[in-house]
Amino acid sequence: MVHVLGSRILLSPVDPQRSRDFYGGALGLAVYREFGTGPERGTVYFLGGGFLELSGRSGTPPSPGLRLWLQVADVQEAHEELRERGVEILRPPCKEPWGLVEMWIADPDGVRIAVVEVPEDHPLRHRP
Repeated sequence: MVHVLGSRILLSPVDPQRSRDFYGGALGLAVYREFGTGPERGTVYFLGGGFLELSGRSGTPPSPGLRLWLQVADVQEAHEELRERGVEILRPPCKEPWGLVEMWIADPDGVRIAVVEVPEDHPLRHRP
């Protein structure tokens, strides 16, 4: 077995500054660290129990199969906050058949992001 000591999601955005404005500004993710200089410098954001690193530049958007899952305490509050910050809401919060309350947004390159609330009575909150 591989002994994983840490992990992060790596994104190489089409426009690094536009993506930093989105993740750091619109979403309000806290910066863990930055490296390099200039417009293509790397920025690593805290992402709950992991990290999201924006580094480099890509000529094409990421694969449409890439999606992010961000758990929040109150998805309705997140919806209002993000809407006020001008984030396009692809789908407003709604309770799914599997019991989670999900809202969908996308980053500037079209990476779909599920913003999820796990209700108190959901099995994810309880260990068997």
